[in-house]
Amino acid sequence: MKINFKNIQGLFFLGLLSITVSCNEDYLDVSSKDALEQEDSETVTPEQMVNGVYGMLTDWDYAFSYLGITEIISDNADKGSSTTDSGGDKNVLDALTFTSSASSINAMWGHWYQSINRATTAIIYAENYGLTDETYKNRLVGEAEFLRALNYFWLVRSFGAVPLQHIDLVKRQPVSDVYDYIEQDLLDAIDKLPLKSEYDSEDLGRATKGAAQALLAKVYLYEEEWQKAYDMANNVMLSTQYSLHPNYEELWRASTENGVESIFEVQARGVSTAHGVQQYSQTQGARGTDGWGWGFNTPSQNLVDAFEAEGDAIRMNASIIFRGETLWDGREVFTVENDRYNEKAYSSASAGASDGDKNIRIIRYAEVLLIKAEAAVNLGLDAATPLNMVRNRVQLTSITNPTLENVWSERRLELAMEHDRWFDLVRTGQAESAMALDGKTFITGKHELFPIPNAQLIQTPDMEQNPGW
Repeated sequence: MKINFKNIQGLFFLGLLSITVSCNEDYLDVSSKDALEQEDSETVTPEQMVNGVYGMLTDWDYAFSYLGITEIISDNADKGSSTTDSGGDKNVLDALTFTSSASSINAMWGHWYQSINRATTAIIYAENYGLTDETYKNRLVGEAEFLRALNYFWLVRSFGAVPLQHIDLVKRQPVSDVYDYIEQDLLDAIDKLPLKSEYDSEDLGRATKGAAQALLAKVYLYEEEWQKAYDMANNVMLSTQYSLHPNYEELWRASTENGVESIFEVQARGVSTAHGVQQYSQTQGARGTDGWGWGFNTPSQNLVDAFEAEGDAIRMNASIIFRGETLWDGREVFTVENDRYNEKAYSSASAGASDGDKNIRIIRYAEVLLIKAEAAVNLGLDAATPLNMVRNRVQLTSITNPTLENVWSERRLELAMEHDRWFDLVRTGQAESAMALDGKTFITGKHELFPIPNAQLIQTPDMEQNPGW
């Protein structure tokens, strides 16, 4: 069973502080209203408010704009689809010729801030609602703090210095201050949240102590706080709540959702009349007579070459649908427009349905092992054990004394098409050379950060733009 998160749609673009509510058919039982008024405090519960923050993760932006700024922009993927279909701005993202007017960048900037505002509102609402069960209240607050931290993390790694809403809506705060705020939210969430095994089945999919620890380990990795990243990853491992699923090829099927390897994933449903992760599978589905989707975000030849160089057939075939292939469920992919498609986005049950049943994996246990391995290399500690746990799962030979390059390569192959590649290239200093090998020009001093959207600067002209834009 998976928790059905209520999708409370709010209107927010940095300065807008009102909350609006609209409800889809079978979500948690709150009546549809245009605005959340004072009298709603008796009918809208704190849990429903928190559910509304989760609901933001099922939005259309994650099915299209997010693909553009995480995978299509990188050497992992190409725009795909028809050559005549730009996908709005996916063609210029793919070519690294985008500007501050790119719609995908603008969409995610606004969406992340809207989500943060909703999380903060939910925290205040829960704290002041009058809940008498302190454990329950703290859990709800911890969930919202985790989600707020997740959205700020996505913002800071994309744009660098960004406004912190509780300080100023225009002035960009230093990157270190943003990370400090993220860390504090996650440390607080760790204290408040239960373990995965302590949730009832109907609450499966909510943020857990392990999810907060795993995200904090990743935050420390980006900050190059190696000892803290190592220790926090180790905390997740020592919790005994997670393990590697033995068969990598099964990891993106419905049967393994919220399974032993899952630390945090976006929840969806497979009933066609219910809102799942809106069009995530459809936009990336095969395009053509035998297809079921739009054909965007196609795995690149560059990625195929990386798999083949490592002799990694298991992960390649689990990550990529090849033209001419018959899938594990019997679906034939013969007459299609593109050579390759993202198998990790494929849903056997609902295929190209607008509202699908596809959970999106955000943090897996394998990534925690790789975070520990990368931190261990930098600390001169044992990196081989966690790294080889990941490698051996897919029948690759062990590496006795792994280097950073070994760990970075493993991250690419293990996490291919899972929306981290571009940011890994930037944070590790590989972006310029990797993009050159993929036929693209990465401009050092510019492309490390996305531009603050032009639409935002028109509204708030005192906000500073990023270098080079």
